[in-house]
Amino acid sequence: MPELPEVETVVRTLRPAIVGRRILNAEFRQLRVLRGSAQDTMEALAGRKIKSIERHGKFIAIKLDKGFLVVHLGMTGKLLVNAEQTKWTHAIFTLDRGMLHYDDQRQFGRIEYGDELPARVAALGPEPLEVSLPEFTRRVKERKSPIKAVLLNQAVVRGVGNIYADEALFRAGVHPKRASAALGKDRIERIYNAMREVLAEAIESRGSSVSNYVDADGRKGSFQQAHRVYRRTGEACLKCGGVIKRIVLAQRGTHFCGTCQR
Repeated sequence: MPELPEVETVVRTLRPAIVGRRILNAEFRQLRVLRGSAQDTMEALAGRKIKSIERHGKFIAIKLDKGFLVVHLGMTGKLLVNAEQTKWTHAIFTLDRGMLHYDDQRQFGRIEYGDELPARVAALGPEPLEVSLPEFTRRVKERKSPIKAVLLNQAVVRGVGNIYADEALFRAGVHPKRASAALGKDRIERIYNAMREVLAEAIESRGSSVSNYVDADGRKGSFQQAHRVYRRTGEACLKCGGVIKRIVLAQRGTHFCGTCQR
């Protein structure tokens, strides 16, 4: 699933291509990816001008001159500019200059139009690259779940997913099963700094292409080459030489080094 760095990269590549453009027509070929009525959404979008595009966690919020078009990429969703249509092209937005396609092989992504941001988006936790250390500490300490599960909780911070939770905890030297409420301030600060560091580095590398993720221009990211634990089960730890292990935690495959992470 595209996480914060991947969604941020998509937004950054979309911005120069679609901001200022006007939507002439919207077509939805697979209603599963659409929240709400297709007819109502098409009528609402026709003629709307795109004012800005921002990321809210893993959500893409396209602000129009009236309302918001919000997209969640799910597991395999792609927003592509002037791309060729495929059998997975489920939405087509014809602009006054160019086209915007939504492709989604597994169809877990969602598109939604509304006058305001959906309540579930507005209710997300703060951005991990913007939240202060005291606020992050408070949010972590009030949870009793394992720290890996807490980092994945979008009400705590928004946008962190499986890849970057694993990578941040490795850099911080914290075991993913550690109870959040029992963590000392030093460990929380290490997690905070590692989380922000790994997210910033991943954005700089245009995200991780471990599956079919590409940006709006169809280009892959390269941060997968810098992963230290994620999907490296059985390989040698790059820090201590031990074996990278995998367990299931919070219903997610979790990768860590039992020697480096205590």
